[in-house]
Amino acid sequence: MVPDWIWPVFLGVLGAVFGSFIATIAIRWPQERSSAGMNRSECDSCGQTLRGWELVPLLSFAALRGRCARCRAPIQVSHVITELLGLSIGVSAGLMAPGPEGAAGAVFGWLLLALGALDLAAFWLPNLFTGALAATGIMTAFSGFAPPVEERLIGGIAGFATLMAVAAAYRGWRGREGLGGGDPKLFGAIGLWLGWQSLPLVLLAACMLGLGAVAALRLGGKPLGMQDRLPLGVMLAAAAWVTWLAQAYERMA
Repeated sequence: MVPDWIWPVFLGVLGAVFGSFIATIAIRWPQERSSAGMNRSECDSCGQTLRGWELVPLLSFAALRGRCARCRAPIQVSHVITELLGLSIGVSAGLMAPGPEGAAGAVFGWLLLALGALDLAAFWLPNLFTGALAATGIMTAFSGFAPPVEERLIGGIAGFATLMAVAAAYRGWRGREGLGGGDPKLFGAIGLWLGWQSLPLVLLAACMLGLGAVAALRLGGKPLGMQDRLPLGVMLAAAAWVTWLAQAYERMA
């Protein structure tokens, strides 16, 4: 038997590593750079290949004081933020559900983090990641983790159909697109993880986060017009992760 304290430590370290990889993907893939982070890591400014000691999540950023060791250009702060988020996802999943269920939940959180990072960077929710999120949701359902498989399948259909209907209604009302094509797929994939009963809460929380973001931007002096966009995928991903944590906590209580 693995002691419970091992899970948050192991998943936290793994999450920091995944966070570093996700940050690289979020920078390279929208720019159509080589293999979206699959090649050897390099400085985004000078292009020099990074050495092993420069790739340790969080610690390398601190040791280098946030600058490239060769050209001294600032390292994008999104790297350290995404690494911290990946670490926190792993730790919280391991604390809330020590064991295989927590590991599965961490995978859910890391995929949401990847999708949120890409949506924030480029308003893009690639099918590769939404498909992976959907597939792992179905796989974990057949592994015996709650909620039951039938609730997940209904959630997948209902999530996708709901946002497709919203997009169609907005298009008919305003005569233009209001939702990206990836948002319904993401909501459907979330339904395959959380089940249909959680979808109203996820959507409400995502809308509240969106309203909070609008309020913060306006308070910061940024005017927003009808043509301005917000990355709904980021809001959905954050709301879905908090909902998973709440469900895991209820099962532990």
